[in-house]
Amino acid sequence: MIARLGKSIRARLALWASVAMTLLCLLAGSAMLWVGHDAATDLRTRELIFISRRPIHWIKQYELTPVIDLPLKGAQVIGPAGQVAASTPNLAGSPRLSRTMPDPVRSERVEEACGLPQFRGQCQIMVVSRVDRGDGQWLVYAFNPTVPWYVSPAALGSTVGMSVLLVMITWFGVSKVVARTLAPVNEITERMIEITQRQEAMRVPVPENADEVKALAEAANRMLSQMEAAIEQQRRFASDASHDLRSPITAMRAELEAAMLAPQETDWCDTGDRLMASLNRLQNIVTDLLALAKLDAGAPGAFEPVDLAELVAGETTRPRSRKVITSLQPGVVVMGDRLRLARLLTNLLDNAERHADSTILVTVRRNGEAVLEVLDDGAGIAPEQREVVFRRFTRLDASRSRDAGGTGLGLSIAREIARLHQGTLKIEDSDVGARFVLRIPIRRD
Repeated sequence: MIARLGKSIRARLALWASVAMTLLCLLAGSAMLWVGHDAATDLRTRELIFISRRPIHWIKQYELTPVIDLPLKGAQVIGPAGQVAASTPNLAGSPRLSRTMPDPVRSERVEEACGLPQFRGQCQIMVVSRVDRGDGQWLVYAFNPTVPWYVSPAALGSTVGMSVLLVMITWFGVSKVVARTLAPVNEITERMIEITQRQEAMRVPVPENADEVKALAEAANRMLSQMEAAIEQQRRFASDASHDLRSPITAMRAELEAAMLAPQETDWCDTGDRLMASLNRLQNIVTDLLALAKLDAGAPGAFEPVDLAELVAGETTRPRSRKVITSLQPGVVVMGDRLRLARLLTNLLDNAERHADSTILVTVRRNGEAVLEVLDDGAGIAPEQREVVFRRFTRLDASRSRDAGGTGLGLSIAREIARLHQGTLKIEDSDVGARFVLRIPIRRD
C-alpha cells in the first residue's frame, strides 16, 4: 500500500511537471517559430528585391527579352501601354497578374498577394518596382512564396523534437527526484506501521540529508519516546492500581468469609468497623483515581483570584493529630481554582501529618511569585527519592510508605494541580523533615 501511494504521488508530480514543461515548450517553441518566421520573411523579401533589380537593369539597357530567366517563383514586366512585355517561363502567355502600383514616393512596393490562380492558391510575397524610361513608365512584378508558419520542416521538426526530449527528461528527472525524496518518508511510514502492529520499542530511521524529512523523523522519534514512556507509565499505573484496589477488596472478602464460617460467634459490629475501614480506603483510592483522570484529561477549572493566606487559614482550622503552625503573609493572590488548590494543600497536610513527629509548619510568602511551603519534622526524604515520591503508587521505605494511611496518589495529584496553575511543586532542602514548596505566578492586575 505504501509503495502504491509513493508511486501515485511520484506519477502525479511527474505528470504535472511534464504538463508544465509541455506548456513551457509550447510557449517557447511558438515564440521561436514566430521570431524565425519574421526573420525568414525579411530575408526572403530582401532576396526578392535584389533579384527583381535585374529586369530593371535590362529595361534601362534596352536588353529585355520576352522570356526572362530568374531564380524566382515568377516575374512579369509590364510595358508603358499596360501590356505584358516579358515574363518568366512559367508565366509565359499569362495575363497581367496584379494591378498594384508602386508607392508614389518610393519606386518599390512590397505586399502579400493571395488568390493568384497561376500559383495554385499559394500566397506570394510580391515586389512591384517602377522603371522610368524614355518611352514611358515600366513596371516589374516579382513573386516568391511566403514563408510558412513553421518556417521550414527542419525548424518545426527540431522544435518538436527538442520539446519532446525536454518533456521526457522532465518526467524522468522528477520521477527520480521524487522517488529519492520519498524514499526516507516511505521507510519512516513502514517503520511506524511495524511499531503499530508489533507494539515494539522502535525508532524511525533518521536520514542524513533532506533537512525537512530529517526534522520529521526526529519529531517522530521524540513522539515515540514520549508515547513509550506514557505507555510504560500507564502499564505501571494499571498494575499498581489493580494491586491497591485488590488489597482492600481482599481484606473485606477475608473478613466476610471468616465471619460467615462462624456467624453465631462473630462480633458483627467489630466486623463492620473493619469492613468500613477497608471501604474508606477503597473509596479514597477511587476518588484519587478519578481526580487524576480529570487532571490528565485537562478538565478546565473555575479560575478566580485566590488569596493563599486566606486559603491556608481556612484549611488549617480542622483538628489534626499533629500541631500545625502557620506563617502567612497577607495579599499573596493568585489566579486559580480554589477547590483544586485546597485539594493540593490538603494532600500536602495529610502527607505531612502521616510522617511528622509532632509539628507541621505552613508558610505563605511572596518572592516574585507566590510561595507555599509545608514542612514536617519527620524523618525526611533522601535527595535521590525526592522525585520518586511524586510518581503514582510509588513505594518507599517503611518510614514514608503509603501504607501509613495514604493512597499513594496524593502527591501525584498535588503536582498535577500545580502544573495546571503554571506552577511547580518540589521537595527542597531543609534541616529536618520534608519541605514541600509550591510556586505559582502572582496574579497581575
